[in-house]
Amino acid sequence: MTTDFESNAARAARPVSLGRIAGAFGVRGQVRIESWTDPLAAIFRYQPWSLVRGDHAAQLAGVRGRAHGDALIATVPGVTDRDAADALAGWEIRVPRSALPPPRPGEYYWVDLEGLDVANLEGIHLGTVDHLFDTGANPVMVVRGERERMIPFVQPHLLSVDLDARHIVVDWDADF
Repeated sequence: MTTDFESNAARAARPVSLGRIAGAFGVRGQVRIESWTDPLAAIFRYQPWSLVRGDHAAQLAGVRGRAHGDALIATVPGVTDRDAADALAGWEIRVPRSALPPPRPGEYYWVDLEGLDVANLEGIHLGTVDHLFDTGANPVMVVRGERERMIPFVQPHLLSVDLDARHIVVDWDADF
């Protein structure tokens, strides 16, 4: 039997992707960081990082960074040349959910929404949130049930989110 405490603890430990190492920058071992935080440079506040690529993982602490135009440039401890920096390209940057500050009212970390049940106004269960992605115009929930649905995560489609009850209500036709 799973208790609310256990599920909350499991959620807090769940890794959250904050960005990735995009490649080398210059010849002194610096790297370009693709950050998914807002603001972009906030990624440096949440350390140590777990770097993940495929089945491989590594811990990384002490990364320093700065903005360079609309990109982020980072200095990684122990990485002193371009070849070593190139070897880090493609590694995803993750931290435990518990390392992040609580979201403001009405805001959600996408990782907190994954696995929530989704129903429409008529009470028809549409499935559970598999993941979300950003189209540039708005975020979209991928809901998997008897089939996959992509539902914009914005009003007027999004009506309510109850994290404690693990339930989302949407204004969405079950046949769509």
